[in-house]
Amino acid sequence: MTYLVKNYNRKKISFKYGKGSYLYSKDNKKYLDFVQGIAVNSLGHAHPKLVKTINNQSKKLWHVSNAFQIPEGEKLAKKICQKTFADFVMFQNSGAEATEAAMKVARRYFFSIGKTNKNRILCVKNSFHGRTLAAIYASGSKKMTEGFGPKIGGFDHFEFGDHKSLIKNITKKTAAIMIEPIMGEGGIKVIPDWCLKELRKLCNKKKILLILDEVQSGISRTGNFFSFEKSKIKPDIVPIAKGIGGGFPLGAVLMNKKVASGMVPGTHGSTFGGNPLAMAVGNAVMDIVSSKKFLENVKSLSKYFLFELSNIKESYPQIIKSIRGKGFLIGIQLYKDQTIFIKKLMENKLLTIRASENVIRILPPLNVKKKELDQALKIINKVCKELN
Repeated sequence: MTYLVKNYNRKKISFKYGKGSYLYSKDNKKYLDFVQGIAVNSLGHAHPKLVKTINNQSKKLWHVSNAFQIPEGEKLAKKICQKTFADFVMFQNSGAEATEAAMKVARRYFFSIGKTNKNRILCVKNSFHGRTLAAIYASGSKKMTEGFGPKIGGFDHFEFGDHKSLIKNITKKTAAIMIEPIMGEGGIKVIPDWCLKELRKLCNKKKILLILDEVQSGISRTGNFFSFEKSKIKPDIVPIAKGIGGGFPLGAVLMNKKVASGMVPGTHGSTFGGNPLAMAVGNAVMDIVSSKKFLENVKSLSKYFLFELSNIKESYPQIIKSIRGKGFLIGIQLYKDQTIFIKKLMENKLLTIRASENVIRILPPLNVKKKELDQALKIINKVCKELN
């Protein structure tokens, strides 16, 4: 019997510890973990520097109120701003909180300049921005919103890739466009750089804000600190989470000076957001994943891995429909239901997770070794052969 609510369809397996790219189950089996908490454990399990950081900070301060200054947070915010487009950072605890706060920042900005009618946010239909009430209605997913009425208003939607629908849905009430540069839950669909550039031009022309949700695609997962960087655009607001804490709950909203002007004392708060323990971990992660050497290694190994996956696709064209993604945010789209494939991978000691459009997500830690990638490729190839 379990006393946990059945809102998860959990696999009948649990783990006693993890190390690097691997998880070790209660029955002493070793699994190659290419889920990593759904792109959360950016440095794998039990990274020595993170363990040391948490241990050291836990002996000093875990939590104080945001009524006081938190030097660790000031330090992390400075590092993030110096690395990115942002002028200011507001710390949260999760991706859903970060996207919620991003929407509040956008609406509050227009309120602060006297344009109170500009309060609607335009999103891609069937995108994913979290599971709070506002976030599920922002996603425009019938499946996610079912049973959670009444509808939360203030959101409009357009189909992925439908530029006419995008332009048609911009009205005088539109405050911002919010998209994922790479749709994660939506099937690892990449927004092309040219499209991001045009989106920035459109927002400038219409005098609306651009929110890029980098909760899953950010923090060096694509080989750039943010997945939109190659497009050379500057968004107004970017929510982050997942990888920045390396497995410790941490989120944030990054913003430019213009929109930050609307966030005055009392407009937003978070009891745990920016706590000293989370900030210490975030600083440690940031020091590692933002280095040029680290990023080049992600680019190099992910390029190799994607190339080899494409070779497997060519060998089994009736099994694999497409290989999607950037860096280590990878999707394998299948012709047949992914459930059996994921189960077979797990039987062969490779852990993966599903996404929409019959896609299997591959999310290794960013410090994964080449031999571990080769192990995964061997397993994927074996399962394709078995199901051929």
